[in-house]
Amino acid sequence: MLIPTIVMGIFALTLLGFGYYRGEGEHIHGLKYAFTTLIEILPMLLLAFIIAGMVQSLLPQHLLNRWIGAESGFRGIMVGTIAGGLSPGGPFVSLPIAVGLIKSGASVGTMVAYLTGWSLWAVTRLPLEVGILGWRLTLIRICSTFFFPPIAGWIAQIFFSRGA
Repeated sequence: MLIPTIVMGIFALTLLGFGYYRGEGEHIHGLKYAFTTLIEILPMLLLAFIIAGMVQSLLPQHLLNRWIGAESGFRGIMVGTIAGGLSPGGPFVSLPIAVGLIKSGASVGTMVAYLTGWSLWAVTRLPLEVGILGWRLTLIRICSTFFFPPIAGWIAQIFFSRGA
């Protein structure tokens, strides 16, 4: 985590410097926006980290291994797919949960299926999607992406499980 943090820090400071040197107050506007976003996201982020930590400490290791670990096979991939599709919130919720599950012993295939299911299925997003795009386009999108989360999890499990 150190290298990504350093890269993000350099990028943020560079942009802040550009905003400052333009002399039109963009750096102040950018910092205000960043602070507002932080205040909005912080409660959800904190709760997501609590969930991730509690999953790690409350669920017995043998149960995790059986349902989402390397020994879970395709069942774990399907559990990850469905859990991802049902997960509420944006990346500030799903990514910490995925990290907590990976640290608890979840397989790489299960977590890829979880994140792909969260990205493509997003059941909590459906009312908004139907309201904006209509039923027809929403159903076309669902039908077009339906099989991708388990396939992505299966590919990840086959090709990347040894190195994870």
